[in-house]
Amino acid sequence: MAALLLLLAGGAATGCGGRATTHHKPGTTHEQASGSAGTLLDTQDGGGHRLREVPAQGAPEVKLTARPDPEDGWNLQLAVSRFRFTPDSVGGAALTGAGHAHLELDGRNLARVYGPWFHLPAAQVPEGAHTLTVRLYADDHTAWAVAGKPVEAAVTLTAGPPGQGTHSHPASPPAGAPATRPAPAADRTVTLAVRDGKVVPATGRTELKRGERLALRVTSDRADTLHVHGYDEELALPAGQEATLVLTADRTGLFEVETHESRLVLTQLLVR
Repeated sequence: MAALLLLLAGGAATGCGGRATTHHKPGTTHEQASGSAGTLLDTQDGGGHRLREVPAQGAPEVKLTARPDPEDGWNLQLAVSRFRFTPDSVGGAALTGAGHAHLELDGRNLARVYGPWFHLPAAQVPEGAHTLTVRLYADDHTAWAVAGKPVEAAVTLTAGPPGQGTHSHPASPPAGAPATRPAPAADRTVTLAVRDGKVVPATGRTELKRGERLALRVTSDRADTLHVHGYDEELALPAGQEATLVLTADRTGLFEVETHESRLVLTQLLVR
């Protein structure tokens, strides 16, 4: 009887198939719980998490977009490929293409993210220019990596004094990174300005043929966000700086181009 109890105790201690395991969720196999997803490296990211190497082909990807919120801070969008957020299994085994994300500001951890959208309050970003980084992690808190580098993306956030607005733009790519292809040239360009709460020139109508590419060049005397209704296109407008939005008029109808903060209609797009 004593021998039988010792045998059962030994089996419970070694887990699946007589091998020691990390804990894993119901329905997760021993191979998954043992970290068969990728290769665990000895190197770490800036936050002290080990890297989990996967082949470049089929590896997770993430893109980060930061849009100024009309009331406070920024609305962040994490556009992921070959990856899904799994908040219900955090702390479990590393499964290929699954996990969560971390947000860092200038290398300082801000938050753990479990979905594609996150609101970043302005109070968390000091005045000045900063680098905001998003990095993808497995459920076991190892960082997904390709060629020894974490899977991540970054943008630059610029925070002004309290009450004077914010803006963002993509961070400069690291040395040696492939250059981003320039956007195709626009068929038409419309130049507008917002000064003292008025649109210059006065709000009018811009007629386009379906398929034409339009460049909207806008300068605002205060930080704002431009929005094109019907196309769900947005553009941050830094105070006193020209910003350009290029879109393809692939939908017919009448669409307003307005600003969020000042609630001004800059122009109407009539696409035939």
